[in-house]
Amino acid sequence: MSDDGLIRRETGTRCWWCGDDDLYQRYHDTEWGRPVADDIRLFEKLSLEGFQSGLSWLTILRKRENFRAAFDGFDFNKVARYTEKKVERLLQDTGIVRHGGKIRSTINNANRALELIDEAGSIAAFVWSFEPKPENRPKRFDKATLMTLGKTEESTALSKALKKRGWSFVGPTTCYAFMQAMGMVNDHIEGCDMRSVCEEERAAFRRPTLPQ
Repeated sequence: MSDDGLIRRETGTRCWWCGDDDLYQRYHDTEWGRPVADDIRLFEKLSLEGFQSGLSWLTILRKRENFRAAFDGFDFNKVARYTEKKVERLLQDTGIVRHGGKIRSTINNANRALELIDEAGSIAAFVWSFEPKPENRPKRFDKATLMTLGKTEESTALSKALKKRGWSFVGPTTCYAFMQAMGMVNDHIEGCDMRSVCEEERAAFRRPTLPQ
């Protein structure tokens, strides 16, 4: 890795954090920073960011297919109906992170997701309403800048809004990681091949809006 935070390989130039792991590179190239409006995908991303708390994202990424199988593809309509017996089965599932608090939080948040859809029309419309204004974003985006963005004014506001509605494991840092993952912000650093790709997708993306 060079001093500018970029990894240059024959397959392309990437942000330093994905290293040389093939799975991590695919995630970097095809998902991270790409705008998402599908409610189930958004619920999955926010749930997995909650499970990631205290762990590395690569650990979660390697278990993601197991998580999807265990949580019915993160269909919150199904997850909301999980019983304590289901919790006990999940706690025995060695393919996922067996953390009782995080498992129960995911079930709780599935119920809160249904309430949020009643309120806002969709999860997407609600979370996208917290998108930072361009003037609030860093003027230069290098490794040093990215390292300072553990949380922002907007991620703190999103966290407070979700917690007010009963969501859990949605702190400001988790919410900012979620905003990065779902493409609400483009945090690929300058020089990364994916920065311009994500900018183009974000420019063409039709933001969901809250009901009038």
